[in-house]
Amino acid sequence: MKSPLLSLPGAVPAEAPDEGVAAHYGDLFREQRALADGSGFVDLSHRGVVTVSGPERLSWLHLLLTQHVSELPPGRATEALILSAHGHIEHAVYLVDDGETTWLHTEPGNQEALIAYLESMKFFYRVEVADRSQETAVVHLPAGSIAEVPEGAVVRETPHGRDLFLPRGALESFAAAHGPAVGVLALEALRVEAHRPRLGLETDHRTIPHELGWIGTAVHLQKGCYRGQETVARVHNLGKPPRRLVFLHLDGSEVHLPPHGTPVRLAADGGEGRQLGFITTSARHHELGPIALALVKRNVPVDAQLMAGDTAAAQEVIVEP
Repeated sequence: MKSPLLSLPGAVPAEAPDEGVAAHYGDLFREQRALADGSGFVDLSHRGVVTVSGPERLSWLHLLLTQHVSELPPGRATEALILSAHGHIEHAVYLVDDGETTWLHTEPGNQEALIAYLESMKFFYRVEVADRSQETAVVHLPAGSIAEVPEGAVVRETPHGRDLFLPRGALESFAAAHGPAVGVLALEALRVEAHRPRLGLETDHRTIPHELGWIGTAVHLQKGCYRGQETVARVHNLGKPPRRLVFLHLDGSEVHLPPHGTPVRLAADGGEGRQLGFITTSARHHELGPIALALVKRNVPVDAQLMAGDTAAAQEVIVEP
């Protein structure tokens, strides 16, 4: 889905996984500072939107998600995962209930697989699952924004800002009233700064929630059974995850950022050393300079100097080894 806001002055289209919206509108650092100051908005209309309605929607979702949602009050935002039988992360959803319908947004293009799974689990529950991506757009207002929410919009408010579910046809009028528009690269830089993982970037086919610090924010440890719970409980009670998410300060003299998948090694071992992990997301931050998230083996010393490809990197602990 291509956003109509790509026609705004200076808009530069984003690359995967964010095709369809703007990477930036001509000044990346100005846009980051706007978000940090609580102004502007980010067009996230490429994200998948799914609704679940029916009288049993919350009790049913409670059985499927890692989060406790059976008694979720209207208007309270939360996030949750869907795991495989072995505890690996398959879906990440960001949801809010308006009292009649549960609204979820998920990664671009992921809604079809998510809906297929949800439909397969309906059985005799009184729920209806719908893909609302064609008619509903997500926009993000940063924390501290005083922008008025359009009447009828569903709001998901978090410490990082508000996600609004808007009619897709209202995007251009919303932009005119609530600018400046900010690209997704600015939001990604602030996400990296805040150490927040993202499905498909910080995850691969074998990622478990503990590796990314998703325990607590997206995984509730005192709720009933759900698929993959055995792995979650076993690692939490008896062991440690095999990998851990780290925050990296990258050498600012390098022109290019290390892309997703760039090998991470010990600096002392040089470019031929054993790979210990990989870059998940890198960004240029308006205050911190080049930064990144990386997934590395748990036993990498927390004070070790690292190399991301050819770029020197100093680590900060996110997930304890």
